[in-house]
Amino acid sequence: MPASFPSVIVVPAEAAGERLDRFLTAQLDVSRARVQELIRENKIQLDDAPTKTSLKLRGGERLSVVNDVQRPALRGIAEDIALDILYEDDNVAVINKPAGMMVHMGAGATEEARNRGTLVNALLHHFSTLSGVGGETRPGIVHRLDKETSGLIIVARNDNAHRKLAEQFASREVKKTYVALVHGAVTQERGTISKSIARDPVRRIRMTTRLAGGRTAISHYHAVRRLDTTFGGFTLLEVKIDTGRTHQIRVHLSSMGHPIVGDWLYGAPREMIAGGQRVRSKKKANAASNDADRISLSRNFLHASALEFLHPRTGKKIALQSPLPPELSNFLETLDARSHA
Repeated sequence: MPASFPSVIVVPAEAAGERLDRFLTAQLDVSRARVQELIRENKIQLDDAPTKTSLKLRGGERLSVVNDVQRPALRGIAEDIALDILYEDDNVAVINKPAGMMVHMGAGATEEARNRGTLVNALLHHFSTLSGVGGETRPGIVHRLDKETSGLIIVARNDNAHRKLAEQFASREVKKTYVALVHGAVTQERGTISKSIARDPVRRIRMTTRLAGGRTAISHYHAVRRLDTTFGGFTLLEVKIDTGRTHQIRVHLSSMGHPIVGDWLYGAPREMIAGGQRVRSKKKANAASNDADRISLSRNFLHASALEFLHPRTGKKIALQSPLPPELSNFLETLDARSHA
């Protein structure tokens, strides 16, 4: 809140009939969500009493406002979290990120939920310097992986390295390879998916290929293995991407009718039962017994397995690989044990 702003506001007569939260959004120059949060926390009171966001003003009311209207600027917090570092020098590092770790702070009910256990926090603890191009919430982050996607991610140690790496990503010089296990038998040995991607207007946490005007996205896939098991058919794919859109591989493969195993957001079942039945309901999956005729995966079967780029200072090619983590290789072994072959 600006220093000149009074801690007590008398509602003018012309504001009569206006909702309290809308009135304060304009008066305090903060988001409506922030105003609603302050009202819920009783940090804004009407005539010295708690109030509610939807209250219609009459004019003449006395509003008491706390002084900390603006949230403190968010920034990464150094945390002692183990890192699997495959390459490191003064300019760049390559980390093998585990599934379940967010790259940087994201949406959450509280700052604690948004900003704990992230890759950024681990990087801040491990490295003395990181690039500042991405700001205080994303130091060193040149690109990202989804929370439930494991594998290789590049980190910039200084601003010059960050800019050089960003140029390589923009010109599609960085080569990224992923391994994905999808439901069903992908008929073609190789293929290219070229479908633009936009945010789903109904379910905002999802992306979609069904809307016009999205961002160009290109993915190339190659069928490595096909599995015919008692739990149904699966195809192990190697996927290379020319672009890096949000959820690109996940939404592209789902658009083919082949969602990634474990990716409930894009249509994969929560549990598979011998005989081909798929359980999509979370409630039914949780209630199911844990026996040999049921199988599930608590994360997406998507792994960034290979990465190739030019060193931002020397120009030397760096090529790194990451094997499947145990939870994914074990899942494949379980399927192999129940194969019809």
